[in-house]
Amino acid sequence: MKITKKKLAKAEREGIITSRQVEDLYAFFNREFENTPQFTFTHVLYYLGGLVAIGAMTLFMTLGWETYGGAGIVVISAVYAFVGLLLTNVFSARRLIIPAGICGTFVVCITPLAIYGLQQWLGIWPDESVYQDYHRQVKWHWLYMELGSLAVGVTLAWRLQYPFMVMPIAVTLWYMTMDIAVIITGEDSWELRKIVSMYSGLLMLGLAFWIDIRSRHNADYAFWVYLFGVIAFWGGLSLQNSSSEWSKFLYCCINLVMVGVGALLIRRVFVIFGAIGICLYLSHLASDVFKNSWAFPISLTLIGLGVIYIGIIWQKHEKAITEKCRVFLPTPLKELLESRL
Repeated sequence: MKITKKKLAKAEREGIITSRQVEDLYAFFNREFENTPQFTFTHVLYYLGGLVAIGAMTLFMTLGWETYGGAGIVVISAVYAFVGLLLTNVFSARRLIIPAGICGTFVVCITPLAIYGLQQWLGIWPDESVYQDYHRQVKWHWLYMELGSLAVGVTLAWRLQYPFMVMPIAVTLWYMTMDIAVIITGEDSWELRKIVSMYSGLLMLGLAFWIDIRSRHNADYAFWVYLFGVIAFWGGLSLQNSSSEWSKFLYCCINLVMVGVGALLIRRVFVIFGAIGICLYLSHLASDVFKNSWAFPISLTLIGLGVIYIGIIWQKHEKAITEKCRVFLPTPLKELLESRL
């Protein structure tokens, strides 16, 4: 729930709290949430600036850097990493947690470039590909860059403990599964990518749930792993080719389960992608299966109204149902769900 000063003032008018308590509570909640990512102008500026800087050294790296040679790339990367760590410490000392986490993430994101430069410098780069292809192509020799990024990312995330630093680790795990699949099979095709993406997404979701349980009393370290896990799994699943109506129906059911899991764990990313998948399936029914049926829109409307009615019943008995269901859950999972309320 969103707590605002207006709502606290309303509680004062209803005699629940005093005017002094309004001020004290508002100051308390401001201190509690100032380092929690929110959709505020300040936080938008933080993340916009951080993503521009990270993008400049990853997605938007130009071929002009190749003119510096491997040694030049290593030196420049080291300077950038030093500045990133310096800013991380400065911001951390001033308790600016979000800028500190972004700068720490920048250091992790520049690691692949440094390893690429080192390989070029030592003359062990295996082909004519360049760093710009790292985020666009699947190749076995990216594995050295990914292992190095994973080692640096895990080490810094463990030492600094900023949730945003998990983001490049999640991306690296996703990339790594693709490249390992190429090493094992010796081929790179879209069919292989789709299957690997789907199953690697499932593994990442399992990892995210484990992280969620372990960090249930702390910051939200699982968010980025959930995000990329859902993208990898749902993307690979949605791109599968199928001419069977039963498999398409199963796809819809999987998306319904995702919506349920998202509601249970209070993770919107499951709900959003699950809802998109359901809409895709309904679109298929409307345009292909029931193309000329006058009854389909009416049936769909009745189903929608039925879902709304279920929502009304759920809202009415939510507390009683939740309490009965949670009796059967293990203690760590109950604590996780309670911490997300």
